[in-house]
Amino acid sequence: MTISTHLILVSAQPIPNITPILDDSLRPQKVVMLVSPDMTERSQALENIFKPRGIRIERCTIDNPWDAEHISDRILDLLAQYPDGGIALNATGGTKLMSIAAYEAFRSCELPIYYIHPEQDRLLWLSPGKPAQDLADCLRLKDYLMAYGAEKVDIPEPAGVAEPIRRLTRQLIADIDRYASELSTLNYLALNADNPQLTVEIDSGPQSRPHLWEMLDLFEQAGLCRINGHSLKFVDAQARFTANGGWLEMFAYAECLGLKKASGIQDIACNITISRHPAGKTAVKNEIDIGLIKANRLHLIECKTKSYRDSAQGADVLYKLDSLRDLMGGLQGKAMLISFNTLDKSSRARAKELNITLCSLSELKNLQQQLKKWLSPNG
Repeated sequence: MTISTHLILVSAQPIPNITPILDDSLRPQKVVMLVSPDMTERSQALENIFKPRGIRIERCTIDNPWDAEHISDRILDLLAQYPDGGIALNATGGTKLMSIAAYEAFRSCELPIYYIHPEQDRLLWLSPGKPAQDLADCLRLKDYLMAYGAEKVDIPEPAGVAEPIRRLTRQLIADIDRYASELSTLNYLALNADNPQLTVEIDSGPQSRPHLWEMLDLFEQAGLCRINGHSLKFVDAQARFTANGGWLEMFAYAECLGLKKASGIQDIACNITISRHPAGKTAVKNEIDIGLIKANRLHLIECKTKSYRDSAQGADVLYKLDSLRDLMGGLQGKAMLISFNTLDKSSRARAKELNITLCSLSELKNLQQQLKKWLSPNG
């Protein structure tokens, strides 16, 4: 039987509804969405992903996602339009009653049913009993974020990290113990250069603060600033951002790019801005330092060079990252905090509790190995 139509059960976890549709070996001509009243916005987000790919969309609405008899009647009415078959059920989404009712209706009509294993990214055939199959890793960052409710996703044009910046960041990490104490001063200088001239005066001289001046010299060699006496001038706003902590993001992004092919990263970007408009609330913007998709799962990386004065500051960073991971990554989303400064014992325990991977201070020297482990299925 040729399957040209898929019935999907729209739910708060949209990725299992998307990945089979985008797989060329499974892609249907048409998708029918079983939609409850509370999933209207989710169904629109899915339509915005499918339609540009030439897939026809039809909605089958239900009044109550917890009324099994009502759901069964709606599905059986739908299946009457397919007397020769050609339609398959994705039983992964919806409420449990939606899934059970849809499963029983398809079984009674001897029509194919499949389920998506959320952690293994595999399609399991429930009926007929065909072998399971791995799903193609074709999901992109923008589609993923839009599926979770982002109305607008701003992703910069794909670009690498310039070699002078790579050399600078590698040097900073290699001598992390040497420069750690002066990092806050560098951040302070860059923060106070927020003026039309992008300039700031350095209070101390090279003899009293040798490590600070060594670090400034590295930034000058990278072409990011000019030093004239005690006057520091950044070449542009991006250079000032790089000095004000952006260099750690560039280092982490370069390390991720180096792993893209070997680790099977299917999409990656930095400086991502998401705009959402939750129902009944004002518009919300979120920023993602680094986002990537691996095995059709969203991985978020937050980079921080700030010092944590107390455990409350560390907790605040972790809770925000946890909230964003859950909001935009769903149940399978993963998060990592890359910090130039170490977090205290209670914050580290909290990160473990929240299932957020930490990499800080001297651990940054082995960041690529840390990333490899994190990107692995059990990382």
